[in-house]
Amino acid sequence: MRNVTDQPNAEFSWRSLTALVPYLLEHKVRVFLALSCLVLAKVASVGLPFVLKNLVDTLNAKDSVEPALAILAVPVALVVAYGAIRFLNVILGEVRDTLFGRVTERAMRKVGLKVFNHLHKLELDFHLNRQTGGLSRDMERGISGISFLMRFMVFNIVPILLEILFVVGIFFTKYGWDFAVITLSAIVLYIGFTAYATEWRTRYIRAANEADSQSNTRAIDSLLNYETVKYFNNEKYEANRYDEDLEKWESARRSNRLTLFGLNSGQALIVATAMTCMLMLAAQGVVDKSMTIGDFVLINAFMMQLFMPLNFLGFVYREIKGSLANIEKMFLLLERKEQITDNQDATDLTIKQPSIEFRNVDFAYNKERPILQDVSFTIHPKQKVAVVGSSGAGKSTLVKVLFRFYDVNNGQVFIDGQDTKTVTQTSLRENIGIVPQDTVLFNDTIFENIRYGKPTATDDEVWKAIKMAHLNDFVNSLPDGKDSKVGERGLKLSGGEKQRVAIARVLLKAPSILVFDEATSSLDSGSEQAILKSLREIAEGHTSLVIAHRLSTIVDADQIVVMEQGRVVEVGNHKTLLEAEGRYYHLWKMQNDKL
Repeated sequence: MRNVTDQPNAEFSWRSLTALVPYLLEHKVRVFLALSCLVLAKVASVGLPFVLKNLVDTLNAKDSVEPALAILAVPVALVVAYGAIRFLNVILGEVRDTLFGRVTERAMRKVGLKVFNHLHKLELDFHLNRQTGGLSRDMERGISGISFLMRFMVFNIVPILLEILFVVGIFFTKYGWDFAVITLSAIVLYIGFTAYATEWRTRYIRAANEADSQSNTRAIDSLLNYETVKYFNNEKYEANRYDEDLEKWESARRSNRLTLFGLNSGQALIVATAMTCMLMLAAQGVVDKSMTIGDFVLINAFMMQLFMPLNFLGFVYREIKGSLANIEKMFLLLERKEQITDNQDATDLTIKQPSIEFRNVDFAYNKERPILQDVSFTIHPKQKVAVVGSSGAGKSTLVKVLFRFYDVNNGQVFIDGQDTKTVTQTSLRENIGIVPQDTVLFNDTIFENIRYGKPTATDDEVWKAIKMAHLNDFVNSLPDGKDSKVGERGLKLSGGEKQRVAIARVLLKAPSILVFDEATSSLDSGSEQAILKSLREIAEGHTSLVIAHRLSTIVDADQIVVMEQGRVVEVGNHKTLLEAEGRYYHLWKMQNDKL
């Protein structure tokens, strides 16, 4: 299995092109019409030099016996025909691009959505290790590269090769093998040199992209942690690190530019040599009367017309390789297999009696470091069960396993008697609501952040949740009321305010099971008591799992599960656990001056 850090390779890059075929076939009529315009435009472009030849020969005629008016009429007609054909060539190209624009734009939209959905399907472990800035830049370049590939593969590579065949055939049949051989040799040499040099250059394109992604990652990471940078007075340190990445980008771009100079110089030498040889032969033909001035002009026009797209072919090939270097990481990302998937026969979770059971659960992020070991306990319907223990005991891991962000290594997790592995992930998470330790909000209004708990909710339903969370006074006190922006990751709100938003979200979602993952551990005592009151209100009548650090917040729990080093060491209520004078007793003693 590949992962997103694997180095791309040429085989995979070209194989990526096959993934674009379905997007072309989806719009068969548009593609057919666009290709028809392409062929007609190429036929018109091949006819232009012949019109130009006849025009020159007509103007060069000295001994015509036709009346002056007739002599004038012929070149005027040819000039008009030349203009009409050139206009038709341009218009056909514009119609072609307009028709095909819809195809490329739809493909970009669908691929972008596919990558976005795929990222959300990948396991939590992937997202914990990703670099957001670099990932977003890879997606941006990849989607842009798709547009280039679809347009230029269809509308440039094939027509350029078609035009080459037309011109070489005309030279061979009308002017002899020497003209055809020079032209064909120059084309083969040009394409071979371009392909070799472009393969050589691709490493520098990739290096520039890597440096660009790294610098973007560094910038975003620093800006997201703006407060931390300020707290430690590390603006200069961050700027120096960012400049180091920019220096790598500058160096890679310089190498890219120098290799481009070498490529363009070689291409120009091949074109100039071929043009010189062809025009020398054509000039010799005019001198010995085997060719007319019109033929000289026709050959010159064909060579210009041929090497312009041939030069463009070099550009297209370079850009295709560059685009492939851009999209290969995106396609490698799409190839990454989902670690957490629904079974083929998975059913929706149906809850009548919202109970939770952890049965002999083993789990480890890394095989060498087990996190949960033979964990078993049950939460009966409408019970409030708290899980406590020292840091690293595995408390928060229970939440990740319950939500099925990870699959357990051994054992089972049941909700209302149904194994969570046998139900769909969507239905599982629909029935569980969480108030997390750190509530991260979107950079949107406070109202829309609460509505996120149930995107289809009406304004009245959102206001009801706000009131139940005792948040209405705060919302109304804001300068813009419910339309007040909360800032990046909710930085404009205090910890207690963000927790109330999380509570309102859960109330709006109205799940069967509630999870509180150290929901008050980062709050001051005053805020904690206010939030605890709200939590008790919403937990009443619900099945609740509470992950707690402060034992004073869970003394009212129906049952307390004490964990140590990934194992359940004690189970009971607050009173019985204190009387047992076990691990819970010692934790309570450490957190309180006296029992």
